[in-house]
Amino acid sequence: MKKVINISLGSSEHDYQFKTHFLDEDFTIERIGTDGNETEAWEQLQRLQSKCDVIGVGMVPDDYNVGAYKFENSGTKKLTRVVTRVPVTTGSKLRRILQCAAVRHAQKELGNYFNNNKVLFLSGMANYEMATLMAEYTPNLMFADPIIQAGLPKMLKSVSALELYARGRYNINKLSPFDTEQSNVPSLPQVKSLLIKKAMKDSHVVVGTCSEIRKYAGKDSLVDKTLIASSVTDADLAYFKEAKVNLVIDVTPDMFEQVVGINVIEAMIISAMDMEADELSTADIEDIINELKIKPRLLHPTGEFRNIRRFAFVIHPLSQEYIRNVTPIPKRFAHTPLMNAVEKAMAHVPPLVYSEVKGIKSPCGAEAEGWLITVGGTPKEMLSHSPEFTYKRLLAAAKMAEKLGAQILGLGAFTKVVGDAGITVARRAEIPITTGNSYSASGALWAAADAMKRLKLVETEEGKRIPAKSMVIGATGSIGSVSARLLAMAFDEVYLAGRNEKTLEKLKKSILKDTPDANVSITTDPDAHLGDMDVVVTSTSGAGKKILDITKVKPGCVITDVARPLDLPAEEVAKRPDVLVIESGEIEVPGKLDMKSIQLPDNVVFACMAETIVLALEGRFEVFTIGRNTEWEKVKEIYKLGIKHGMKLAAISGVNGAYTDEDIQKVRELALEARKTWKPS
Repeated sequence: MKKVINISLGSSEHDYQFKTHFLDEDFTIERIGTDGNETEAWEQLQRLQSKCDVIGVGMVPDDYNVGAYKFENSGTKKLTRVVTRVPVTTGSKLRRILQCAAVRHAQKELGNYFNNNKVLFLSGMANYEMATLMAEYTPNLMFADPIIQAGLPKMLKSVSALELYARGRYNINKLSPFDTEQSNVPSLPQVKSLLIKKAMKDSHVVVGTCSEIRKYAGKDSLVDKTLIASSVTDADLAYFKEAKVNLVIDVTPDMFEQVVGINVIEAMIISAMDMEADELSTADIEDIINELKIKPRLLHPTGEFRNIRRFAFVIHPLSQEYIRNVTPIPKRFAHTPLMNAVEKAMAHVPPLVYSEVKGIKSPCGAEAEGWLITVGGTPKEMLSHSPEFTYKRLLAAAKMAEKLGAQILGLGAFTKVVGDAGITVARRAEIPITTGNSYSASGALWAAADAMKRLKLVETEEGKRIPAKSMVIGATGSIGSVSARLLAMAFDEVYLAGRNEKTLEKLKKSILKDTPDANVSITTDPDAHLGDMDVVVTSTSGAGKKILDITKVKPGCVITDVARPLDLPAEEVAKRPDVLVIESGEIEVPGKLDMKSIQLPDNVVFACMAETIVLALEGRFEVFTIGRNTEWEKVKEIYKLGIKHGMKLAAISGVNGAYTDEDIQKVRELALEARKTWKPS
């Protein structure tokens, strides 16, 4: 039977002795804590090395490399050098491998978990390999090394800055006769301690030893945080529970009846393979990890894991009226040169956070929170400039979202149709972009189907096409083309309306290729056919231009207005009380939505915003919908994902708010009466 002794600078309260079987060998494992007394540890190492096969040294600073620079701790070197009869290890090689393995495991197991997280390393130098790996998932890194090691009131914010700092530390260490790599957790002056506390509170993930985290954490600074540490004890876990930590990733695997330090596991590997510590290669260790399927411990101190995903969504004022609603400009200045000047000035204002968004919780357990970021331009102002003018503001919003920690950004209202409809922004931004057009198309048809069902003017039969005529105005646009494809599958007839006959013909051929039995017509004069239509979807970017003549619409027709600004203003809708005009399909989100008003009912968001939320809940941090050719497969996919995460069609709304059953019944009665004398023009 082989014996491993672990001499630790940690507390003697955690001492243990047990027997186990590992890598086809029987072991006796013993831990002896020295309560931080380095002299006692040195004496124990000298005395006990003849009574074991391998010695592990615990709770001491590891040797590590940062780039081309190697750092050694004189105290650790003094302790390990006394052991001459048997192999000795601090576990540094295994620890670095397990740290990276733990990050990869959590990233995969929890669904892109670290994407664009704000990560604080209390010692980036000691965790350099993990930092370089984490940089593959997020640019939002902070390193507290200058504050803790040198007392400088500055955080490093990139791996390259850490490497530059390490070079300076290396040169100082060569010149200084003192050991600058301390073996204990240093106390900091209050001002510098506050910097650490603030950084912890602002982070999503904190990396450090348990003793470091506990020493520098302030009240509420660890709430809902993810911690990456090693050898987490029951006492540590109790502290983290009180601090309301969300997740602790313990890189030390739970392999035995007793949680042992990584130095002990490495010592057991060395003993089982009969080699010296420096002979153990990275490849050897990785083979053993894979063979034994070693995984980190994912600990939930509070007993409940909150899988929180973060998004941002861009909004903007749709008119001067919207600007007046959020600024202290008196109403008497409406439609004056002053408001025109304010509208122009607002278009040049940098992006601002309009509201935080919280309270979204999927029945699957995932949560979403985020930010509404406003850019100041109205559609009128966006159209008065080149697309590049709006691109710059959207890219600034994307950079703001990235720094906030958003993992995906949605473009709302007119920002998703400017220029190339999100393609340029997605190509230049550092975080994934979606326009939300897939869910907008889905929501529009969802709402139209619900409205038709409630009006009861068209008889439908399960599994068969709806015996009705439909039209899409703006059919060649992003939402319009998808709406047309889906209507062609569901309705007896669909008309594609737009300005360019060649483009419409191309879309028609594409639809017939996918749905050969569809009845598809094209027109550049939608008014000529409105009197026959049972459903009309308007999806233009006309920004206030008149799209259709509502007086020519068939009584009882359902018009779904997807455009922003709306294609049909309130004064137009008022002309036809026998027509049901709905403002696309807004979506009711799961949970209890907490954000500033966007002029929708409680818990209701625009469908394009709902797409961003659904992708966040699903952990799908990817460019999903951009450009003008939305794929109808994605429309179906986002609809299914929305159902999975508890999204519901909100009460269908018009220009005056949500329609009640009484409102719809009144439209039905007026439509039936009007149809008695109705003659399509």
